[in-house]
Amino acid sequence: MVTTRISLPPHLREYVRGRFANFSDGAVRFPDSLDIYHILFDLLEKRPSNCPVDSGNLEIILPERSVGKRPESYNYLGVRSQRIIARKIETMMWAEVHDLLDVMKHEEGVDYKDSVHLFICRYGIESLSEDAFLKNYYRWRGKVRRKAKKREYRRK
Repeated sequence: MVTTRISLPPHLREYVRGRFANFSDGAVRFPDSLDIYHILFDLLEKRPSNCPVDSGNLEIILPERSVGKRPESYNYLGVRSQRIIARKIETMMWAEVHDLLDVMKHEEGVDYKDSVHLFICRYGIESLSEDAFLKNYYRWRGKVRRKAKKREYRRK
């Protein structure tokens, strides 16, 4: 088991720990059924000779596959690779929030605020407020679900 460390914003770190590591401080293993596992595998590089030891706030177990890159030699994620991974994790988190809010509201009749609170408690996210999640959802909903324009009424 080979690991590396990457830097993530606090809310993404908390989300990954809550979703994939059961709130433990150990290394996080992504399941091979998710896209993030394959993106991580594709971004692995050989460690440059002048590269310092990994530093970051999240330790990740590198993918081991029977064919392809061996994690003993391909165990480096550059700054660009870390940004790509952070963006993918952020997209995954927001997609899960949006889906949860839609399902809870329209199928179970639960308010948005209660659904956001459930999500925050489920994954132990403390660095973002409930309002931040709600604002993001409302912005997303406004972009995705454009309302039909009403016709103009003219006075005669």
